[in-house]
Amino acid sequence: MDTLKYAYYPGCSLESQLAKEFDLSTLAVSKVLGIELEELHDWNCCGASSGHSTNMALNHAIVGRNLALGEEQGLDIAAACPACYLRLKHTRHSALEDQDVKSNMIDAIDMPYEGRYDVKHILDIIVNDVGLDAIKEKVVKPLTGLQVVSYYGCVLVRPPDIVGFDDPENPQSMDILLSALGADVRDWSGKVECCGASLALTKRNIVIDLVEDLVTMARDVGADAMVAACPLCDMNVDGRQKLSSDAMPVFYFTELMGLAIGLSGTNKWWGKHIISPKRVLKSHNLI
Repeated sequence: MDTLKYAYYPGCSLESQLAKEFDLSTLAVSKVLGIELEELHDWNCCGASSGHSTNMALNHAIVGRNLALGEEQGLDIAAACPACYLRLKHTRHSALEDQDVKSNMIDAIDMPYEGRYDVKHILDIIVNDVGLDAIKEKVVKPLTGLQVVSYYGCVLVRPPDIVGFDDPENPQSMDILLSALGADVRDWSGKVECCGASLALTKRNIVIDLVEDLVTMARDVGADAMVAACPLCDMNVDGRQKLSSDAMPVFYFTELMGLAIGLSGTNKWWGKHIISPKRVLKSHNLI
């Protein structure tokens, strides 16, 4: 398989300790799969979640600078955080659709930008560019018996006219990826429901109720773990449950990939979870 090279945009969550296990597992898995992630030089925050709701022109400029930097590197941008991914994708889409948006953005950042390079989410790259056959060849420890639900959240596959790599109501990419790793993937009604996002900072009770609903829906289909692709979703589900012996752990999909592929050092990722996944993993002889 030819090497796939991207300008990697970690964003603030993966760069910090908030989602460091997502960053580490993404980089480790990508290396094994032949995905070369060259960090986007001198990147800045994308403004999520509030930037675009306060001043769209300013947000386009903030995001546009990152797009222009990717163009300087001559690479498509790969993002792991869905909020970052959507903001990058949205600004690129807006600049290509509206010449005024593009001109104002270029004036604000004082950098050239033509929109020649795309923005892709790491899940899209792994499933559709690397492919399931190549992934199955790397599996040495199938996730046999691990019953999971895929939690995409409300941003990753929406709006479809901008992101468009999976179905906005019933996405399948993470489901088929986890199945390829040997997991028992359960269908459920919560895969694109909202976790409350940044309301965790202002209306905590709403987030607690939403998370409780998500966990209940996952339990109802027999899942013993949830798999996410979003730092904010992970933070809310992992951090807003009542801590108990049967609290539901949540993984990043790249963490489970690393486990199935047999990467060393995965035990360091589990320690970054609020709800330890070790009990569930041990119950299926995965650690």
